[in-house]
Amino acid sequence: MKKGIFLGDARQIAAVYSDDVREALQNACDLPDTVFTKETVLAAPAHFADTAYLFSTWGMPVFTEAELAACFPQLRAVFYAAGTVQAFARPFLARGVQVCSAWAANAVPVAEYTVAQIVLANKGFYQNQRIYQRGEAARAAAHFRSHSGNFGVKTGLIGVGMIGAMVAQRLQDMRTEVLAFDPFLSAERATQLRVRRVDLQTLFSECTVVSNHLANNAQTRGMLTYALFRRLPPYATFLNTGRGAQVNEQDLARFLSERSDCTAVLDVTTEEPLPEGHPFYALENCFLTTHIAGSAGREVWRMAEYMLEEFRRVEAGEAAHFAVTPKMLETMA
Repeated sequence: MKKGIFLGDARQIAAVYSDDVREALQNACDLPDTVFTKETVLAAPAHFADTAYLFSTWGMPVFTEAELAACFPQLRAVFYAAGTVQAFARPFLARGVQVCSAWAANAVPVAEYTVAQIVLANKGFYQNQRIYQRGEAARAAAHFRSHSGNFGVKTGLIGVGMIGAMVAQRLQDMRTEVLAFDPFLSAERATQLRVRRVDLQTLFSECTVVSNHLANNAQTRGMLTYALFRRLPPYATFLNTGRGAQVNEQDLARFLSERSDCTAVLDVTTEEPLPEGHPFYALENCFLTTHIAGSAGREVWRMAEYMLEEFRRVEAGEAAHFAVTPKMLETMA
């Protein structure tokens, strides 16, 4: 029986790995109940020399290749019960260690949340609620009547990876036409998803809701600018559950100040939380949440269950379903 350990933040691991999953892992490999930290590992590297598997989640520490060679010479795989592995994966991959991520599991609640926000946005919910609560019922009702609803409208998706694809599939049930901008989206995949590939200018010009799902990398940072926002049709909504860095926030704030009919619903921003005095706070048509689209409550257990199944596949000599490659890191959020 090969040895595995929990590594990282004990509170996060306790929250993400349900009792059932922990018991299954302990029965399947030599896995102590202790959660080890990077400091513990570096203080006694010989103790971990026979470790074959690491199980972690948010709070996974970052190691250099030299540290991995010294502490985990027998390591086969990392099972990360969370989404992006950008912060820590490369040294493991460089040493030939397989990195498996629950990005597909974490994509499910993000997609569900995104679709829910699109439905609300197309009914004018956000500003309707804010205006009505101030006692301006007639103005709130007029704002509602200016919206198209969700039947037969166009929704724009920026990025059609795992989350974007799930959103597109769910929108089909509402007879929504989905326009997509994604440099990596093939014509064949677009046909499979029933989305229309367009450039960003077309997407912003034609869609009642534009939803960002781009990965965060040097090529995408700051690419959503005033020139694009100003193309949005009347009463449109910009929704961001991806990464804040893609948005030129000063440009978006300028646009929202000029177009009170339009709305921004932002679950992510470049800096989280936003600094005091940021213009988004003062804009009545900007709605902010504290990065809540991802897995919450019991939804996080799904990620650990995905990693349990990945472990079973790897241990049985089968191909992992959610292994991350260096190539994937170029486009992964």
